[in-house]
Amino acid sequence: MAIIRKDERMEILSEKELGRTISRLASQVLESISDSRTLLLLGIPTRGVQLSKVLARELKEIVGHPIDQGSIDPTFHRDDLVRIGTRMVQPTELPTSVEDRQVVLVDDVIFTGRTVRAALEALQSWGRAKRVMLLVMVDRGHRELPIQPDFFGRQVPTRRTETIELRLRDLDGEEGVFLRQLKD
Repeated sequence: MAIIRKDERMEILSEKELGRTISRLASQVLESISDSRTLLLLGIPTRGVQLSKVLARELKEIVGHPIDQGSIDPTFHRDDLVRIGTRMVQPTELPTSVEDRQVVLVDDVIFTGRTVRAALEALQSWGRAKRVMLLVMVDRGHRELPIQPDFFGRQVPTRRTETIELRLRDLDGEEGVFLRQLKD
């Protein structure tokens, strides 16, 4: 992998590649469930929420009906707040009960697995889903817990001094996935 300076970023997925990846992920999700009407997408803040909205639009185009989509904030269930610090908590928004639903947790990047662990714990407080799956755009490795995504767009081995940025048109005015060197 090329070395990047702190003021540069390296493109991992172009806008066109990101669009194809989202289409592929939507198809994979549909292939893994028995009834698209039982599907519930829950984005994990911050970028996972927007990604789940994009995915819900893509799925609606394929199946012809709206897909339930919301968000779940795992902040208060984290076991690493001292290390990572806190951010502004976002409300959990559930459009429907999670009972007997096929839930797909959606996040932009999986790293240590701690955010996903916290999201699973937060989800339990809202009921018992029939099944819970994990979809991420990028799996960058460095897992600290035995958590793996069911669906991922790209696997990108990174250094701990690097970060992955998912850019989405609705938020950023551009689309793509980029690798960036963390600032000192």
